[in-house]
Amino acid sequence: MVESGGGAADGRRRPRGLFVGLCTVDVVQLVDRVPGPNEKLTAREQLVAAGGPAANAAVAFAHLGGTATLLTGIGRHPLGAAVAADLDRLGVTVVDLAADSVEPPAVSSVLVTASSGDRAVASTNARGRRLDPPDDLDAWVAASDIVEFDGHHMELAVAAATRARAAGRRTVLDGGSWKAGTDRLLPSIDVAVVSEDFRPPGRDTPGCGPTDALRFLRDHGVVWSAVSRGGRPLVWAGPDGGGTVEVPVVEVADTLGAGDVLHGALAHGLAGQDGLTSHGFVGALRGAAAVASRACASFGTRAWMRGG
Repeated sequence: MVESGGGAADGRRRPRGLFVGLCTVDVVQLVDRVPGPNEKLTAREQLVAAGGPAANAAVAFAHLGGTATLLTGIGRHPLGAAVAADLDRLGVTVVDLAADSVEPPAVSSVLVTASSGDRAVASTNARGRRLDPPDDLDAWVAASDIVEFDGHHMELAVAAATRARAAGRRTVLDGGSWKAGTDRLLPSIDVAVVSEDFRPPGRDTPGCGPTDALRFLRDHGVVWSAVSRGGRPLVWAGPDGGGTVEVPVVEVADTLGAGDVLHGALAHGLAGQDGLTSHGFVGALRGAAAVASRACASFGTRAWMRGG
């Protein structure tokens, strides 16, 4: 049964976001350096938390005052129960489409280098797990103002995006990388923010840059798009032109999940805009970049929220 979002403290209705995609168990270690073969190191700190692009985006959306629902697969393995409890604590409603599975959820092993904030990640992601759309998918879509996808669980993503487009709900793609089936998803996407690692077929050769990615997205029906480039300015394009958005400079402690936070904050900034304009899009990008930069200034994917 789908419940409507609650009201904000000032009486305005909280924006409602539906996030479709991957949820993992993140095991994050802060290290002085990445160990070599057959070497053991003692970590400075560790974090165990729910992760994955869609999950982290939903957490950011909820933290910023939205009502967030995550459509994913977790299962009833003890690790899955811990993930679900973490998300519940952070205000994210989970619709678990693998609730009967006894298999462990995907685990991401992450090493963050203390001196640079760079991260090394190993994960199975969504490989080997197919999620069928729920019978009440239309209701979940209709109860949302905006629907965001990370490109994982592609069959589910395509079905949800198609329903969202038919229902007039704004759709957002987190294009961290090109995935099999992305070409089927793009026709139902209104806004795409992709990373420099997003390399569509035919545009994965040396010399291809943000302009090529933006042109590809436009040619495939995406009206509003941007390319994130770490600490360098975002490059964006819309129906009336394009430009860049500066990223605030911070002392980087950890880049893990920064793109996920960017997308959650962007979805929050776009959810309340009825008709999207260049001014509104740039404003949402600028606000999202500020939140993502703040997330990079502390270790892990949760500490940035403690300051409000």
